[in-house]
Amino acid sequence: MAGRSSTGIPVSDITGVILAGGRGSRLGGVDKGLVSLRGRPLIEHVISILRPQVGRLVISANRNRETYAAYGVPVIADAIGDYHGPLAGILSALRTADTPFVLCAPCDTPAPPSDLAERLIAALVREPAQIAVATCGARMQPVFALVHRTLAQSLQDYLVGGGREAGEWMRRQNAALADFSDAADAFVNINTPQEHQAAEGRE
Repeated sequence: MAGRSSTGIPVSDITGVILAGGRGSRLGGVDKGLVSLRGRPLIEHVISILRPQVGRLVISANRNRETYAAYGVPVIADAIGDYHGPLAGILSALRTADTPFVLCAPCDTPAPPSDLAERLIAALVREPAQIAVATCGARMQPVFALVHRTLAQSLQDYLVGGGREAGEWMRRQNAALADFSDAADAFVNINTPQEHQAAEGRE
């Protein structure tokens, strides 16, 4: 995707953020973005798919920041709390971005949809709303979202108040929903050694 999306929002209005700030506790505490899958770190798989969909790209990481910086994109750390989950990374991106929108995707899902931005934009325009989130049928995929920068204060208030559940916060914002039931495999993530082994076996 280049220039202007078919739904009318310029790609230059979107900053993509790859969320790589977690502890990786179910993978033995490793930095999941740097786990190798079919010869390449997970972060590289996501960069290759997300970069064409956005005007600029950042990585949200709390460890190994120099390693991530070698990919030639800014690396931002959580601005609030101590490993408060993906919402903390989204907040940092909203605070850092100089574009109206932030497109979020996690580092542990190596094959996100190549039309993620396009379909989330379409959902925003259809509603309209300030946030759009991917769903697979009835199941929300809250770390795959397009968020307007003006929601930064609402998100900060939610986190300061003890909120951690991304889906709950997004429902409070009356998020527009984009159904990706036809692409459910794109949201398969890697959280455990078993899931990593299974992903190695997929083409």
